[in-house]
Amino acid sequence: MTTPLGEVLDSRRAAEFQKAARALLKEPLLLAHGPYADEYRLVRQHAAELRDWFDRNVGWSLRVDAEAARLRKTPGAPADPTHPAREASRAQAPFTRRRYVLLCLALAALERGEAQIALGRLAEQVVLDAADPQLATAGVQFTLERRDERLDLAAVVRLLLRYGVLRRVAGDEDAYVSGAGDVLYDVERRVLAGLLAARHGPSTVAAEDADDRLAGLIAESALDSDELRFRAIRQTLTRCLLDDPVLYYDELADEELVYLTRQRGFITARISELTGLVAEVRAEGIAMVDPLDDLTDVRMPEQGTHGHVTLLLAEHLAAAGGEVGRGELERRVRELAVEHGGFWSKSAKQPGAEAELVEQALTKLTALGLVTRTPGGVAPLPALARYAVGETVVLEPGTRTPQRKAPAS
Repeated sequence: MTTPLGEVLDSRRAAEFQKAARALLKEPLLLAHGPYADEYRLVRQHAAELRDWFDRNVGWSLRVDAEAARLRKTPGAPADPTHPAREASRAQAPFTRRRYVLLCLALAALERGEAQIALGRLAEQVVLDAADPQLATAGVQFTLERRDERLDLAAVVRLLLRYGVLRRVAGDEDAYVSGAGDVLYDVERRVLAGLLAARHGPSTVAAEDADDRLAGLIAESALDSDELRFRAIRQTLTRCLLDDPVLYYDELADEELVYLTRQRGFITARISELTGLVAEVRAEGIAMVDPLDDLTDVRMPEQGTHGHVTLLLAEHLAAAGGEVGRGELERRVRELAVEHGGFWSKSAKQPGAEAELVEQALTKLTALGLVTRTPGGVAPLPALARYAVGETVVLEPGTRTPQRKAPAS
């Protein structure tokens, strides 16, 4: 029996639509050239449907032109610090406060500049802008006199290269850092103009507190009717389910929890239709699980020493059932190094390495919504229970009767 051509085409179009949506969620800025050119073309093909879905369900705008596709995402939790910008290098070190400031100053300088700019010229402009008294009062200093400052600026530029705001014409950032040369860039002004994801310009937000300023950047218009309030709640919940590893019920306001209880099936079905994510509903909350495992910037389990340590500490924390101090976790890593050190890197077995191993593990577990940091250490969250080791079931030879053994301590 053959499948009608119409059904085949509909199925193919639905698959392409889902692939385009996943591409935007993974890389909200897709360039018409470079490694994501195929995904960009797919997004452009389905731009109208994608624009409608994101606007209606999450309140995100999508702009597609001949150079780029830009999904202006705003997170469900704007102040969440667990998914920082990272270096466009193998190390992928998270951006520091100074690098974020330099990024903003560099973008401002590029906006005022010409179609081409040298890194040295950009640095001069950033130094001038960094001398603003308000920045000095906030403790921000940038003079380019130290190597670590030049390294920070180079990291900012490489991030802008990755985003497609800049294109390298000649030179190399390492040469600039060492003082041996300069770098020339083309400025992609249309990409630059679409980089900021905000409903309101920063200069129009009068709040002084950082959290209040973030809220002001993405604040919606007056919600003066039940319909608008319910739409805002639905969009916030959908953002959280799309962006966050786990949505815990106890983190929701009463009105949000009531709405989610009534509309959970509708919201999760819409997300599944768009992305292929599968809703895992538990007593404590909801996680949208990705069968393809590529819609995340933090993976677990992960290969390598750090991935192994993280998994073993997750098992330890899940078994603890309550708050665990940093000292105990470091002692546990030293014990694990004796047991598993043959599989770990040489540096991970050095005396004192346990502090860094614990910090990296906790950073990942926090970003995945599996633990929360406390003044005394760290406390497990409900989703961590999936990493608990239960009883081992052993079948006796020649029988079908299970014999249970307690897990190893």
